[in-house]
Order: sequence, then C-alpha cells, then structure tokens
Amino acid sequence: MRTPIKNAAVLLSGSGRTLENFLVRIRRGDLPLNIVAVVSNRSGVRGLDLAEAADIPCAIFPRRDFPDIKAHNEAINGWLAEFEIHLIVLAGYLSFYIPPEDFDGPTVNIHPALLPKYGGKGYYGDRVHQAVLDSGDTHTGCTVHLVDDQYDHGRILGQREVPVQPGDDVHALADRVFSAECQLYPEVLARLVRGLSGKSSAG
Repeated sequence: MRTPIKNAAVLLSGSGRTLENFLVRIRRGDLPLNIVAVVSNRSGVRGLDLAEAADIPCAIFPRRDFPDIKAHNEAINGWLAEFEIHLIVLAGYLSFYIPPEDFDGPTVNIHPALLPKYGGKGYYGDRVHQAVLDSGDTHTGCTVHLVDDQYDHGRILGQREVPVQPGDDVHALADRVFSAECQLYPEVLARLVRGLSGKSSAG
C-alpha cells in the first residue's frame, strides 16, 4: 500500500542542494513529501530560486531584523502557521530554530558529522570537516536528528559513516559526506512519514 504524502516546510540558508535532492526524489516518487513552504534567513540564495522555480511559497526572515532568537523564530512560525504542515525539515539552515510549542509533528535536522562528535554551536559546514581532519579521525559521516532546544542535541534518527581518505582536504571530505547525506536524509524522512501515516490511520 502506497504511503500517504505528508506536507513539509523546509528551512535553508544557502545553495539549496538538500532541497534540490528532495525535489528530485519527490518527482521520482521515492520521497512521500509535498514541500509546501520554504523559509530562508538569507536573501538572494540559490535555495530560494529553486523553491520559486518549483512554485513553492517562500519567505525570508533575516536574523538581523529581529532583536533576539525568540522574536526571529516567532516570526517564522507565524508565517508557517498559514500552512498545513506535518513536519519541519532543516536543510542547511544556519540560524537557531525552535518549532512552535503546539506543533506536534517532527522537526528534523541533518549534521555533517557522527554526532555527538563535532556538534554544537559553531560547528557547521567546513568547520566540521576541518575539525575532523585536524583530529586525525579515519571516519566521519552524517547524522539526522530531532531538533530540540540545544544545537545538534536531539534524538538521533539515523547515521551514515564515511571514510576519511589519505590526502583529503575539506572540500573532498565535504563532497563525500554530502553524497551520504543525499541518501540518508530522504531515507529517514520517508520512515518518519510512514510513522506519521501509521499514527493517522490508527487514530
């Protein structure tokens, strides 16, 4: 039996490569999501162009326009309240986000390391990969986790290991980890959607 499609909001900050991966898989029928809203904390980024090309409603909420994180998140959540959303997906979103208190769906993030290693405030993007290389670790990877009130802290939903190769620089390692992210994130989201559908049918 086909898994019912659930509505998702995607939060991003840059190139939108993760959003692009989602859209490709949705079109192929591999990911039972309907992305109904995209939020960015930066204007002029490719992720917004991708969303607009796919006719997805977008909104931009620059962090500097708000006095604190609480006000920033309240503005984002106020806009998202206009949509029927079953899950919120962070896709390279580089501001601290807390979902609405009354939102009962999962809010998920992907981190480019094997949490709890190399997680927390200040660990994002190339900073993570450089820390892995500086440590001499032979393996790294990516982690999908639930979002809570701490950076990179929520319950882990899935991980994929990636080898660190001799001679790797930050860019080579980042590319290899992102390839793993492109597989892991949709797999975990599809599993979450199946769980949400199961709860709906049970109710």
